[in-house]
Amino acid sequence: MNFIKNIFCSILFLAGIICQAQLADLARIDYTILPAKDSDFEFNRTRASFNYPIKLNDNQTYLFLGLDYSNINITYGDEEVPFDRDDLNGFQLIVVNIGYTSKINEKWRFGARLTPGVSSNLRASDLDIKDIVFSSDVVFINDKKDDPTALKPNRLILGVSYSQNRGFPFPLPFISYYRKFAEKFSYNFGVPKSNIQYHISDAHRIKVYAQLDGFTSNIQQGTTINDERPERFNMSLILSGLQYEFHFKEHFEFYLRSAYILDRSVQLRDSRNNEIFEIDNSNGFSLSTGLRIKI
Repeated sequence: MNFIKNIFCSILFLAGIICQAQLADLARIDYTILPAKDSDFEFNRTRASFNYPIKLNDNQTYLFLGLDYSNINITYGDEEVPFDRDDLNGFQLIVVNIGYTSKINEKWRFGARLTPGVSSNLRASDLDIKDIVFSSDVVFINDKKDDPTALKPNRLILGVSYSQNRGFPFPLPFISYYRKFAEKFSYNFGVPKSNIQYHISDAHRIKVYAQLDGFTSNIQQGTTINDERPERFNMSLILSGLQYEFHFKEHFEFYLRSAYILDRSVQLRDSRNNEIFEIDNSNGFSLSTGLRIKI
């Protein structure tokens, strides 16, 4: 059952990388916090990313170049743990985005992305080969969201994703379907993120959503636990909540999210992704806010 759960969560998470970005975010900055409250574990992440589009021809073909950086800080409580807190209280994630998108025909668009980078606690003076991560995405998009001939605006995305940054180095499928079914209501059904959206106005929207979040990072200069040496720090979250969006200046979006964590797993793992020690598995709340600049 754990194997099936891991596969399912991996599909959800890796697909989310495509779903959230879709090669369409020019820039984004956000802040997320999981307060300790009843837990002995607190997490906060500051993330910034940007993509620079280069138009290659008049057939809506673009090359995207960019960076995605996350600074993750972790605070442990007073409960005793079998490792040095200072070695595992901060992680740096930085990847280079190389994206490409082009129209195939009047109905379909192709998108691809390569994201080599680094994910590590960076305790050593030099990078280790295990700090290097590589991800790639390939999607096909049929977008009728703004098609005046469509009876119900919709968008279908089909693709495949591969990532070393989530701990499961094999290709995984992705399917997402969006549809606006009434004047002020729309939904996005699929994995990893499903939502029902209420369009208050052109500027204001509210979403009820469910999604997966988390990260995996290499551990430099780790400790030994029960004669085993952890090499990866892994956190996975399944959460559901409410999101408010304010759209302004055509391409800008401010958002504020509050969610309840349905399932949380924070683990130290070996090189084969086997659990060595579980740091936290409590529920709780998550708060996020950010600003996006979209195409």
